[in-house]
Amino acid sequence: MTKYDSDLSQLFCALADPTRRSILTRLAEGSAPVTELANPTGLSLPTVMRHLSVLEDAGLIATSKTGRVRSCAIVPEALAPMQTWLDGQRDLWEARLDRLDDYVMQLMKERET
Repeated sequence: MTKYDSDLSQLFCALADPTRRSILTRLAEGSAPVTELANPTGLSLPTVMRHLSVLEDAGLIATSKTGRVRSCAIVPEALAPMQTWLDGQRDLWEARLDRLDDYVMQLMKERET
């Protein structure tokens, strides 16, 4: 699990910003040119490019250039390390809550006797 720590930090950091999440939501519908991604944000093109750079560095998107048009596409498999980590956390906390439930039930039975 340790080898994923820096990847996870980079992924969570990239997803921490609402603008980047909205860009990913748009890209889930299909590839789009940078100008199309920038329009709904109301941000300047250089600011959007910085957001796209963060997403690309995290491996969440891939960019390509055809002529003067730079397009972006989502890389959904990049979320796999996060899903693996979250699944492990869910298992851990469910096991802890099950043990707590068992303990509380045991205490309640002892009080009844």
